[in-house]
Amino acid sequence: MTFPESGARVFARFMSYIVLVFITLGPQNVVGQERKCEKITIPMCTNIGYNFTSMPNKFHHETQKEAGLQVHQFWPLVLINCSDDLQFFLCSLHTPICMKDHNKPIPPCRSVCERAQAGCAPIMRQYRFNWPETMTCEEFPNYGDPTRMCMDHKKGQKPDRTSINQKYSSLRNVRTYGGQYKNSLSGKDGPKYVSPKRHDSNNDSSSFIGQEDCKCFCRPPMVTLVDTERVNFVKTGGLLNCAVPCHGTFFSTDENTFTTMWLGLWSVLCCISTCLTVITFLIDMQRFRYPERPIIFLSGCYLMVSIGYLVRLVMGHPELACDGPIVRYQDSERPAACTIVFLLIYFFGMASSLWWVILALTWLLAAGLKWGNEAIAGYSLYFHLLAWSLPTVKTIAILAVDGVDGDPVAGICFVGNQDLTLLRGFVLTPLCVYLLLGTSFLLAGFVALFRIRNVIRQQARAKVDNLEKLMIRIGVFSVLYTVPATIVIGCYIYEQHSREAWEKRHNCPCSNPDIRPDYTVFMLKYFMCLVVGITSGFWVWSEKTVNSWQRFYGRICGSNSHDCVENETFKPVIVVNHVEKFHPYYKQMPISHV
Repeated sequence: MTFPESGARVFARFMSYIVLVFITLGPQNVVGQERKCEKITIPMCTNIGYNFTSMPNKFHHETQKEAGLQVHQFWPLVLINCSDDLQFFLCSLHTPICMKDHNKPIPPCRSVCERAQAGCAPIMRQYRFNWPETMTCEEFPNYGDPTRMCMDHKKGQKPDRTSINQKYSSLRNVRTYGGQYKNSLSGKDGPKYVSPKRHDSNNDSSSFIGQEDCKCFCRPPMVTLVDTERVNFVKTGGLLNCAVPCHGTFFSTDENTFTTMWLGLWSVLCCISTCLTVITFLIDMQRFRYPERPIIFLSGCYLMVSIGYLVRLVMGHPELACDGPIVRYQDSERPAACTIVFLLIYFFGMASSLWWVILALTWLLAAGLKWGNEAIAGYSLYFHLLAWSLPTVKTIAILAVDGVDGDPVAGICFVGNQDLTLLRGFVLTPLCVYLLLGTSFLLAGFVALFRIRNVIRQQARAKVDNLEKLMIRIGVFSVLYTVPATIVIGCYIYEQHSREAWEKRHNCPCSNPDIRPDYTVFMLKYFMCLVVGITSGFWVWSEKTVNSWQRFYGRICGSNSHDCVENETFKPVIVVNHVEKFHPYYKQMPISHV
């Protein structure tokens, strides 16, 4: 299909505005910015030989707050001093040195990484953790390399295997340790954490670093709560006072970074597609009547959902989903942005499902019961009452029971991320009911359309062709909704069925088979939650949409062209006995008008 020049120009201008706004607000827009030195505020990295750093770092953390959440996961290894170089190595990566006369970050030398890995990797392997791929020693420059500057206060010294073996032997006899850890993300004393701490009802003084056993304790990166308001309220993996870390337990830093990019990509595309659909409706409202009009409201709901994800993209994961080094739990104090994101994603997500049910119902009324546009529109008030009241009641109930919590994977505020009962009651069950109702109405409408097709087959061929085109469009659109909705439900079923097993297997290695969450399932869930908003524009992707934009452009610019006048006169007129009358075809707009 060829777009007329004027319509294409308006479309291109609108797209450029959307992209410009996103680039301006996006948190990843750091290209061309000079490095700005700032004082190190992470307590673990305040005494490592330098005092100033700059962001972003190697792991794409934009603030020291994000870097502090990440480096805190290694605190148990620093505390037991498995390597004298580990603390300096970690801090030089998460808070790279910043010097005013040197505009490039200076990484640690390869020898620093090798000494830290030689001392700590055996202990990590004992608890089934591998040395992180993002800290592979081969990627760091060698000490003395004339082309790449690096840091090593031991001047390239190789690992001393004898001292490492002695230290490892002594660590095998270290007993359970405790302690306090200030909230590194605030300037005042906050909740105190220690990770890990063995939970043993018999107070058995078993060694923390010793022969591999099957006893359960809060293993890193999970965080043990000590002296906080949530003590005896948070339970993870079958252990009391064991909390999920800010960025989750099972996925790597690279996967978390990809999640941000993934959500950003599809939320922007969803926002653009739904914006075009809603604006097309606003400039030509007479074109969209029942039973097609619920598609517009469905697109409007997905526009708000995409804005919720864009707010998360701008504000960042820790600001919304985290409470210090742990994920935001139900009883956590929530910032206003967290509540707003929850409302945008949950309320309008549920409303979109109800508009899908109403859409299928109106198709059934038009095709099966032969209702006209005016008859269906007469019940529009009840449609709106149903579509907005049910999500309102559920949203108020969630806020009343304080059910909003943080999603450690997506970094949004939602419901049921830490409480499976709330996930089943407020998310999974309603989605299943709405999909079942909508599919039932849709199938009944298809049966009625096939009957109509058989009745008029012997009549004008043009009417049969128009009906077949309508059936194809309805079929394609229904697939574009029902398939993603079914996949989202399947992903939620997978999560609610396996989450407790994942967490228990992490803390109790011998309790369950070696199972871990599948990262692709989570990415598929977030994609399917947004793709319906992108495909909802399918119903308006036609030549009539281009004509609507042309007429709108003509009205804005004051165009008096012959084409514009022709397009404005969209109701054909016939002359009977020298009297002009509107064609009776337009007294009632048929279902295939759009």
